[in-house]
Amino acid sequence: MSATLQSPPSSAPNRSPVDSCRVELIEELYQRYGGASAPHVAFSNRVRFWRKKYAWLTVTGGARLLKRALDIAVSASLLLCLWPLFLAVALAIKLTDGGPVLFWQTRVGQWGREFPFPKFRSMVMDAERRKAALMALNQHQTAHTFKMKRDPRVTPIGRIIRKLSIDELPQLWCVLTGDMSLVGPRPPLPAEVALYTLADRRRLDVPPGLTCIWQVSGRSDIPFDRQVELDVQYIQSQSFWLDCLLLLKTVPAVLLGKGSY
Repeated sequence: MSATLQSPPSSAPNRSPVDSCRVELIEELYQRYGGASAPHVAFSNRVRFWRKKYAWLTVTGGARLLKRALDIAVSASLLLCLWPLFLAVALAIKLTDGGPVLFWQTRVGQWGREFPFPKFRSMVMDAERRKAALMALNQHQTAHTFKMKRDPRVTPIGRIIRKLSIDELPQLWCVLTGDMSLVGPRPPLPAEVALYTLADRRRLDVPPGLTCIWQVSGRSDIPFDRQVELDVQYIQSQSFWLDCLLLLKTVPAVLLGKGSY
């Protein structure tokens, strides 16, 4: 037998507005699901409550499962099909200056969890050291992100792979392992997250992605504040079919190279 709900406490003097709201909520739940109703009415209410709860959990859990299945299927297929391209890009980078093929960073994923983030190296080996001298030329005019057209740190092969987003392809491994998804807000740097407001941190409510709404709507040409708006828009309306639509829109966006630098 389930325990009988106790009657909510009576009103107390000098109660804060927050406490008043809590008591009102308890009273409402008490009356709806366990109050002094006829036994069959209380039981019916409880059954309806649990039915709605588990129906909601089933729908949301199924959507997450479907999204994860899409991530695994597409990322695994692309990793298998694109290995000749990976090899060609790796050789081109190595022959350019003899440096490492991959550039690794720490990025921030869902709920603030950090993970290793790889890209094909498109810049000179001391690019991070030279970044401070270029901050005044930041296209976004904000400390949150750094974007610059005709960045002098980019190598000749780097300009090609950045234009076609080939430098991002190693992140398919992050999608396969679950650190990222195919579609979601782009993963920020820890230093960028340190500057986030509470509203900006809404971007971290879902796994980061390879592509997103602003990636297919102008990419680096879109300022940071608008990026956040579009990411929140995606989070609030995400679905399997929206992910498929954004993946389809990513293909022409990559081929045209608009906003990539």
